[in-house]
Amino acid sequence: MVAIGFTVTHDFITPPHKVWEEMIDWEAHGDWVPATRVEIDDGDPRAVGGTFTAYTGVGPLMLVDRMEVLAIDWDPETSTGYCEVAKIGPVLDGKAGFTLTSHGNGARIVWFEDVTVDRLPSFIDPLGPLLSKVGALGFSFAMKRFDSSLRAVPS
Repeated sequence: MVAIGFTVTHDFITPPHKVWEEMIDWEAHGDWVPATRVEIDDGDPRAVGGTFTAYTGVGPLMLVDRMEVLAIDWDPETSTGYCEVAKIGPVLDGKAGFTLTSHGNGARIVWFEDVTVDRLPSFIDPLGPLLSKVGALGFSFAMKRFDSSLRAVPS
């Protein structure tokens, strides 16, 4: 079993409410997460219990990542939010999510991933730290793309 965990922080100049609305638009993640599309599976994906699936990659190198919303909360008075999803297979197990806080005139996202990959040969297990760094780099890149897309749309 390979354990992958990382945290990525990104500051936005976009107002917090706008960042929140875009972050919980799961299908739109495909616009800024490279080689990814998201489909809503069951329930309201903006409510606890909603499920969705992210497909990342191409052809036989496609990672299917099913998720269920465990917590989702936005407080407009403090412009803070928290969202956590369970990774429910078939490849990844664990949790991921983000906190959103006001930061200056914009917002700060702290994204976390704490997952395991069970279906890999045991000789890959020592690659967990390397895969964590690659995951963090990938999410940093995605946050920059997300930030650019927000700046292109008037608040």
